Amino acid sequence: MSLADRVLYPDFLSRIVTADEAAAMIPAGAHVGMSGFTGAGYPKAVPQALARHIQQQNAQGKPFKIGLWTGASTAPELDGALAQVDGIEMRLPYQSDPTCRKQINAGQMQYVDIHLSHVAQFVWFGFLGKLDVAVVEVAGVLPDGRLIPSSSVGNNKTWLDQADKIILEVNTWHNPALEGMHDIYYGTDVPPNRRPIQMTEPHQRIGEPYLRCDPSKVIAVVKTHQPDRNSVYAAPDDTSNRIAGHIINFLQQEVKLGRLPANLLPLQSGVGNIANAVLAGLNAGPFENLTAYTEVLQDGMLDMLRSGKLASASATALSLSPAAMQDFNDRIDFYKERIVLRPQEISNHPELIRRMGLIAMNGMIEADIYGNVNSTHIMGSAIMNGIGGSGDFARNAYLSIFMTPSLAKDGAISCIVPMASHVDHTEHDVQILVTEQGLADLRGHSPTQRAEIIIEKCAHPDFRPALRDYLARARKSALGQHTPHLLGEALSWHQKYVETGSMR
Repeated sequence: MSLADRVLYPDFLSRIVTADEAAAMIPAGAHVGMSGFTGAGYPKAVPQALARHIQQQNAQGKPFKIGLWTGASTAPELDGALAQVDGIEMRLPYQSDPTCRKQINAGQMQYVDIHLSHVAQFVWFGFLGKLDVAVVEVAGVLPDGRLIPSSSVGNNKTWLDQADKIILEVNTWHNPALEGMHDIYYGTDVPPNRRPIQMTEPHQRIGEPYLRCDPSKVIAVVKTHQPDRNSVYAAPDDTSNRIAGHIINFLQQEVKLGRLPANLLPLQSGVGNIANAVLAGLNAGPFENLTAYTEVLQDGMLDMLRSGKLASASATALSLSPAAMQDFNDRIDFYKERIVLRPQEISNHPELIRRMGLIAMNGMIEADIYGNVNSTHIMGSAIMNGIGGSGDFARNAYLSIFMTPSLAKDGAISCIVPMASHVDHTEHDVQILVTEQGLADLRGHSPTQRAEIIIEKCAHPDFRPALRDYLARARKSALGQHTPHLLGEALSWHQKYVETGSMR
């Protein structure tokens, strides 16, 4: 399909340029908002051209960096390409690129880790400074200049509204039948003018299918024809299946106790192999007519939609393996009746999460014996990816579930520790912890009761004796007995790992 078939707004045809020409329009020091959310809907050509331009400028002794804002993580063609030429001064709000991670942890790149629901409003509030340029991938342009979103929405509405200049990447690889799958809500406002968002069910539409754009701000239109680069998910292993089994058994019990309806409540699932294992378990489980209100649609949710277990799903992005993406395109009319993609300020909105009563299931790096969760840092100081949307969901969900294997690094690390080396989700926002060892229901328990439950239910047997010993000694000699800690050794497990390579 030619670009003229996708760009139906006549004035934009004169603004079609190469990726290199578009990249040259981005000045050094600019704040640049780029599309992309968890490997979907990111610009493919302009970031690589910008990386080449930065490399040329640096070679001429002209230092060149930008501030890079996105929806969430992107792909090597964006984050990786710009990081490899040392072209990013400040990155936000979430990343998963190895080169970015290395530079952040070396202090060579500044990084603001922020709740995903906060990004758009922080830009509207002016907290992050002026957005100079938006680079946004779209699937097409309507005759009146409105834009057909591609495989993610993320913060694109805000980027298009707030940026002084706009560069559009029109990606003809995307199925034109994507048109109509999106629901872009334009009813948000800044305090004191906020109004309730009129939405009570995940499948409800409250906006319009298209992104609005001031045509006068569009300085370049670039053609691309490339798929999103998404990874193949590993088949669920025994550990993941055991975690999934604990969660499904727990949900069945909640239904029996009358605390959940027979079709549960809307599901939110984080990204990764464990999350997909849980979805696979739900697909084979007893629950029918489920719904999802989440950030990202993974392979497992497509499986559930096809089987009929999942009636509908709302998200801000697709994050599909190549095989699942092929299935999505082959059956797009089927999926379009059941999937809606929204801006992340809506998919992650605390008001909606609380109103609809989500069951939030997210991964973690470690938890301590009192239920504080670290989802971002290795050994207290090295960032992994970022908090993403887990905090948006954890604090506001009907059920807040965090899950992880009980061990990491071939058994050298216990993921249940005396004190978390970094806290993203306090004990007040964590209701359920799950490992392959078992499930700890922490609701209604005091800190020391929680500690006993977590140690017995979630810790690996190899580390339980040491955790029991720590808790017993803390209960004898800690200054306070509400949340007893031995401050001199609370982080000694982490220090031992740093020094020896093992917590054992």
